[in-house]
Amino acid sequence: MEAATKQSVTNRLLTVKSASGKTYSQLAAETGLTNVYVAQLLRRQAQLKPETVPKLREALPALTEELIAAMMSPPWRSYDPNLIQEPTVYRLNEAVMHFGESIKEIINEDFGDGIMSAIDFYCSVDKVKGVDGNNRVVVTLDGKYLPHSEQRTDKMVSRLNLKGSTSE
Repeated sequence: MEAATKQSVTNRLLTVKSASGKTYSQLAAETGLTNVYVAQLLRRQAQLKPETVPKLREALPALTEELIAAMMSPPWRSYDPNLIQEPTVYRLNEAVMHFGESIKEIINEDFGDGIMSAIDFYCSVDKVKGVDGNNRVVVTLDGKYLPHSEQRTDKMVSRLNLKGSTSE
């Protein structure tokens, strides 16, 4: 999908959300999705699954068939490189860069040599009161652990297929 087309669909989806008067958290409660995933759907960063369509239609009745169809197509997951200049995005990036090395070391200590998936991944944003009574932002990143594998030729299917036969 071209950037202009993605942006125009996204603008229309965000207009539907705005007109509903509902927050991402309200839409999440109505659909059973996380608030961040609802935002990802409406920003065309995630694909709407068929089983979620009825709940989303009920939550946002102004969604047209055309918009639902667009949301069900695989999205072009991308971002505007200028987005880093937005203060909240900049601070999130800064936090990950500042704490990333320590988080990586703890993952390796607790799980072994591997990474957190960004594909099998859940994310939510919540508001809580801190011990001092001030509002606090809780960002939960919940990704499946993926161990790194030793790259052995006897486990490499493509290599085994090349050795085993020349044609099918």
